[in-house]
Parts: sequence; C-alpha cells; structure tokens
Amino acid sequence: METQKTQRAENRDLSEQIKKVTMDSHMRAENTELMLSFQKGQVTMPQYKLLLSSLHEIYQTLEKELDRNRDHPAVEPIYFPSELARLESIEKDLEYFYGPDWKERMVVPAATRRYCDRLREIGKEKPEFLVAHAYTRYLGDLSGGQVLSRIAQKSMGLKSGEGLSFFAFPGVSSPNLFKQLYRSRMNVLELSEEQRNGVLEEAIRAFELNIQVFEDVQKMLSVAEDQLNSKVVKNKIALQSSMMGTPLFRMLLGIFVAVVTMGICMS
Repeated sequence: METQKTQRAENRDLSEQIKKVTMDSHMRAENTELMLSFQKGQVTMPQYKLLLSSLHEIYQTLEKELDRNRDHPAVEPIYFPSELARLESIEKDLEYFYGPDWKERMVVPAATRRYCDRLREIGKEKPEFLVAHAYTRYLGDLSGGQVLSRIAQKSMGLKSGEGLSFFAFPGVSSPNLFKQLYRSRMNVLELSEEQRNGVLEEAIRAFELNIQVFEDVQKMLSVAEDQLNSKVVKNKIALQSSMMGTPLFRMLLGIFVAVVTMGICMS
C-alpha cells in the first residue's frame, strides 16, 4: 500500500512529468549535428562561438523575465539567481572569444529570436510557464556542464577555464544536492490542472525551441562555409584570368607553343 502511494506521488511530481513528456524531444536534441559534435569530442570554435551567442540572448531574456516575475507564486520557489544565473558568465566568455567589442561582432539565427520572443510572451501573460524553461535550461546545463566543459576545452585546445565560464556554477557546491532541492521546489508548486498541463506542454516547446536553435546555428555555419569556398574558387579563377593577361604569361605561352611546334616538325 505504501509503495502504491509513493508511486502515485511520484507520478504527480512535476519534475518527473516533465522528464517523461520530453523524453523524445530530449533524444532529438541530443542527435542534432551540433550536439553530436560535442558527444564525439569534435566541437569547433565557430560552432561554440555561435552557440554561445545564442545562449547569451536566451539567458538574457529568460533571466530578465524571471527577475521581473520573481514574486509570482510559481516562480518564487525556483528563483535562484545567485546559484544559477548564466548571463555574466556567458558575457565573460564572449569577451574572451570576440574581444571587447563582442556585442557588435556576435550574430544569432532567427530561431534564437523566436525563442526569446516566446520567453517575453509567457513572462508577460503566463509566468508559471517560465518554470518549464528554467528547468530545461538550468538543470540541463548543471547536469552536463562539467562533461561538456572538458570536451569543449580539449576540442578547441583551450587552457583550463579560459572561455568556459558558462559551464561553471561557483554558487553550487553540490550539483546533485542542488538538483534535488530544485526538483523538490518544483514538485510542491501550487498549480491548477490547467496550469500543470500548460507547463508540461511548454516544456516540450522549450526543447523544440532549443532544437531549432541548434539546427539554425549549424545552418549558419554551413552557409558561411559555402560562401567561403565559393569566394576561394572565384578568387582562384580571377587570379588565373589576370595571370593569363600578363606579358610574362603571354611570353611563356609563346615559348611553350614554339617548343611544341618544333617537336612536331622534328618528329
């Protein structure tokens, strides 16, 4: 009997429900080209810089909306700015990679802007939905942060800690204990059935928005690479054309023709 009660309680835990409904989306996110690069230990500097730029915009918006709604009954229990806030760390990393003018140099795909638009929308109209995005982003980063940090460091040849502040949570002494605390706070949120269902749907949307960002980042890199290759080809053709018109090229061509002609005549 006690076991059945415990199972029913767990089935009503918001954190467990989110984990269950987002299982497929989570798997899809892990199998995007960008995330596979991390898993294979092959993440490149251009990949990471573009991802970091998108994360800056996402966290800037998310943390602004959490700050603005910090007294909301569904936000206050999971509001941990000292322990979890990422914006300052990301800005430190962006300055490392781009320099002091990083704000002017970074670019983000359209999917990132759509993500931010959604965060602003729910922050204004349904602040309880922010729980889904905070859980998805913060606990995801906290869970995989140390592993991804080591992969990124090795893949990009970075010195320890350089450009990797995003993955560090100095305010969290024990990630596992903190995640337990965070989930317990989520699980006691007083939500109506409609609100709970809305949060679950928003969690799925959060994963989908992240997937779109990952895919758009990779598309931007592919387009940039194609443009670079096209430019190299055009420059090569232009160089060949310009060389063909020079007196030296015409002289060498004339010598070549003469030699060939003499060879034909002598054979």
